[in-house]
Amino acid sequence: MHSQATSRTPEAIHHPAREEIELGAVLHALSDPVRLKIVASLACRPDACPTGSFDVPVTKSTCTHHFRVLRDAGIVRQRPEGTARLNTLRREDLDARFPGLLDSVLTAA
Repeated sequence: MHSQATSRTPEAIHHPAREEIELGAVLHALSDPVRLKIVASLACRPDACPTGSFDVPVTKSTCTHHFRVLRDAGIVRQRPEGTARLNTLRREDLDARFPGLLDSVLTAA
């Protein structure tokens, strides 16, 4: 465990490159109702949204876990801003890797 300096430099947040996004990971991430609700909400929002702005029936730590699964699967991109993380849907990357998948899943949901 390392301590952070008082200047609080943002930690690097890992995101898979477009070519590293795997179908199994995407489908697994989207199979959870809470994560699907988050993705559907992001799909309707034009701007980046803070993690805490989503109306999901889970604790803050569980919400953090769901966002980590979505990020690791390549579905969302997170960037730090102050003490928050702003989230955007990686629609362009998902559509390039799996054309029509995201729209099909969101329509079915």
